[in-house]
Amino acid sequence: MYYYVKSLQYPINIKHRNPNLAKVIISQYGGPDGELAASLRYLSQRFGMPDKNSKAVLNDIGTEELAHLEMVGTLVHQLTDGASIEELEKAGLGPYYTDHGVGVYPQAAAGYPFNANCLAVKGDPVADLTEDMAAEQKARATYEKLIDLCRDDPEVVDVLRYLREREVVHFQRFGEALNGVQEKLYQRNVYLTQNGMNQGCGCQNNN
Repeated sequence: MYYYVKSLQYPINIKHRNPNLAKVIISQYGGPDGELAASLRYLSQRFGMPDKNSKAVLNDIGTEELAHLEMVGTLVHQLTDGASIEELEKAGLGPYYTDHGVGVYPQAAAGYPFNANCLAVKGDPVADLTEDMAAEQKARATYEKLIDLCRDDPEVVDVLRYLREREVVHFQRFGEALNGVQEKLYQRNVYLTQNGMNQGCGCQNNN
């Protein structure tokens, strides 16, 4: 069960519309490394985790990614709100306007729509958490590229920097969860031999 707080995780108040920036920022809404993909990935992977801590980490971060999805959608909306047809066409958003008006639709900056094939749910906790760490780094890198592209708009850059920092925090938390999962899985392979208290991976010692 989720509890919705009717305010953004970080305030957004863009005073100057800029469809050109909206066109690239939308990639973090519905692109392969965006917030929609992240939230669906983590909230799906949590079911395959072996302990409560790793489940909680995936649930917490997956939920926060939904909050980030809301923030990115708000950025796109405010940057296009009130834009004229001429402004949209100049920004290369004519095809987008044809299909979606100025609504916020999950797609990548290149124009292709969100595709669940970008999700990685392997059912193996080590593989999934390793994938999650990589996903956070790819999201961080994307936000840094967006910051470069939006460098002349400090209001937008401020929000993007906040989102970038959260990716760094998520990467660290996934790393901690991975260490805990690996330790737990290793403990399952600890055994006592007839000759004493030897630890191993399950291979018999013939010496």
